[in-house]
Amino acid sequence: MADTSIEWTDATWNPVAGCTVISPGCTNCYAMRMAARLDAMGVKKYRGLTRKSGKRAVWTGKVRLDREALGIPARWKKPRRIFVNSMSDLFHEAVPREFVAAVWDSMRATPQHTFQILTKRPDRMAEITASLYVLPNVWLGTSVENSDYLGRIDDLRRVNACVRFISFEPLLGSVAGANLTGIHWAIVGGESGPRSRPMSEEWVGEIEAACRKVKTAFFFKQWGGVRKKSTGRHYRGRTFDEMPRSVALPVETVTSAV
Repeated sequence: MADTSIEWTDATWNPVAGCTVISPGCTNCYAMRMAARLDAMGVKKYRGLTRKSGKRAVWTGKVRLDREALGIPARWKKPRRIFVNSMSDLFHEAVPREFVAAVWDSMRATPQHTFQILTKRPDRMAEITASLYVLPNVWLGTSVENSDYLGRIDDLRRVNACVRFISFEPLLGSVAGANLTGIHWAIVGGESGPRSRPMSEEWVGEIEAACRKVKTAFFFKQWGGVRKKSTGRHYRGRTFDEMPRSVALPVETVTSAV
């Protein structure tokens, strides 16, 4: 686990490493660059997870489970918001159901933390979590980069969670007409880093309007670009750091479908 500069969380925790490119939002994924760097530094966990394609690193599709990492959240006594698997996808096809259940056990044992899990595979998230506890300290979300992937929101709505959220980052196109019913939080951000693609202010406005329509919390993360610090994170002259409110029952009152 490590502290992070990601605006909507406090720390990252990676019990899984490695992934597969499945949609345009993956093209310039920062995790691929980071994994390649860690591999070059001799970190065994990231060995062979990326390969060179031209001048950039891309995922090989290999996924590595880190069982030793399962105990890390228990070492942190101070409450934190924790982004789970910033370097992978917990619901990748190569991650066994049993390992997802072990991650759930770790989160259930550390109710002082809030865990935020993002996936580009919300259909598998819905399938697997149907047999797991609904934990009040676990938020479940999916990434949507343009209108071609709005179906992921429908899959996320099938997920039983105290908080469901969407990361519209990197936002690569209009998602006008997105139905955010049943979604508690929306994060919006432009792509950053080398070869970053631009984001239109009109697209941001469409998402904010969709949020206001159904009272979904709206968080504007960044404009992005090659030098994201210079473009900042002000939208309409201010910052938007809205956070969702948990709607779950206490964990002891929630039954498992197992």
